[in-house]
Amino acid sequence: MADTKWWQHSVVYQIYPQTFNDSNHDGVGDLAGIIPKIPYLVQLGVDVVWLNPIYQSPLIDQGYDISDYYQINPMYGTMADFDQLLQKLHAANLKLIMDLVVNHTSSQHAWFQASKQDRTNPYADFYIWKDPNPDGTPPTNWGSSFGGSTWEYVPQRQQYYLHLFAKEQPDLNWENPRVRQEVYKIMRFWLDKGVDGFRMDVISLLSKDPQYANSPVSPHQQYGSYYPGAANGPREHEYLQEMNREVLSHYDVMTVGETPHTSVQEALLYTQAERHELNMVFHFDHMHLDYGPEGKFSTKRFRLTALKQVFTKWQEMMIQNNGWNSLYWNNHDQARAVTRFGNPDPRWREQSAKMLATILHMQCGTPFIYQGEEIGMVNPHFNSINDYHDLDTLNVYHDFIHQKHLDPAQVMQAIYLKSRDNARTPIPWNDQPLTQTNPNLPPLNPDYRTVNVAQALADPASVFYYYQKLIKLRHDLPIITTGDYQLLDADDESTFSYLRTQDHQVLLVSGNFTDHLCQVQLPSKLQFTTSKLIISNFATNQQLTSQVFNLPPYGTVVYLLEQ
Repeated sequence: MADTKWWQHSVVYQIYPQTFNDSNHDGVGDLAGIIPKIPYLVQLGVDVVWLNPIYQSPLIDQGYDISDYYQINPMYGTMADFDQLLQKLHAANLKLIMDLVVNHTSSQHAWFQASKQDRTNPYADFYIWKDPNPDGTPPTNWGSSFGGSTWEYVPQRQQYYLHLFAKEQPDLNWENPRVRQEVYKIMRFWLDKGVDGFRMDVISLLSKDPQYANSPVSPHQQYGSYYPGAANGPREHEYLQEMNREVLSHYDVMTVGETPHTSVQEALLYTQAERHELNMVFHFDHMHLDYGPEGKFSTKRFRLTALKQVFTKWQEMMIQNNGWNSLYWNNHDQARAVTRFGNPDPRWREQSAKMLATILHMQCGTPFIYQGEEIGMVNPHFNSINDYHDLDTLNVYHDFIHQKHLDPAQVMQAIYLKSRDNARTPIPWNDQPLTQTNPNLPPLNPDYRTVNVAQALADPASVFYYYQKLIKLRHDLPIITTGDYQLLDADDESTFSYLRTQDHQVLLVSGNFTDHLCQVQLPSKLQFTTSKLIISNFATNQQLTSQVFNLPPYGTVVYLLEQ
């Protein structure tokens, strides 16, 4: 472990501040609410906290539309609160990484307010402006991530500006060196305060193809995708290498880039150490396995063989090519993992949560735990669209119901499975209802009386303590960080088994993704002299006695073998 970086053997805990812990009972989580929960994070054993955006924002996209990068949103507290939080985290030997959102700003940012006035002001080229087509239509047929065109017309300039997301989130013009220097100034401000790195929002979209060409329009869609013209563009790596050279290389930091529409081959360009860009990226290959004809909002279930193929491809490519993986099942943008990849039925919730955790945390990379994952939270069953507040969800509901006239029951089922609000319900710290709810946030998950932190801490067999064990294993066993990876059962639709190998040690990891008993057959060439069970979610032999063993429903085991 001596030649590894601190972030390679760390475990990250993601906090979505609005719904983590509310200190003043106004219905919104805040910075002051995080501080008393630091002992909880220490007990869990994590090393790093990733904080979703806390900057000044009109909250059109829950903080990913930033109007001032140097100010704390008053709903979360003050800069003094932030400074105290950072000091308390560091005192507890926890690091803090911030969300860096620099593909776009809020339309209320002072730069955009100036930029939209005319074509000659000092900020005129801070954003991407294009003339209309001769017939007055937008420059391209691209559709935004949140519905409608990616282009918005501004009469003062008689031009359109580009927004890949909401119209209140105009894209910055990274071709302009002044923009880049302003971003680097923002980064230095927070790094000089002592933050330990950044999670970089949609960082693969900075460089747009200067052709701005139309994209093919798929069936069921009104617009073309912006990805061919906006993802992994021609100057992307130039910008990130400049960022690294001017800012990141001067600090001991961790960086993880969110890189939509990025293949594993492209991800190597971001993560190979010798290229001096980022430490790791969040890819979406496993997140797309259950997409349907309408995209993300689908009732389709993933196939285990496809999931194994994705994980294996990323494991092998990163290990063999000096890259590094991020490991995640869910986050603030994704549905709860137990519902999506496990089984939310109360009979199997905890068992499948532990199995999923094992399969992920034993891989090579840096694991990310999203708040509530460590107690096995599931998607909430809300009865009405009025309980959802996510911009993406509401736009999809309107489109599916009023434009495409899809079956309302099926639409609500897709929203139950995929809405971002599934991850954004308040953390249930105990079995009591919230004293005050916020009309702009999703309510508590209706199962809060039985799935809550107090209950998990009181039960030695809970999901929480299982995560605690997994994290300790990562800290104690170098093979988890630096071992090779080999998939064992590529064609099996029920079990996921793989090896991690280093020198004469082998980790055997196996999980059952079904609600019935499954038999695992190990390859005959896997020979070992001794074996030791290091973790499982059911009572089983402490030693592996043969090449065949059984896994109960959602059962999982990890054996340390000596060859």
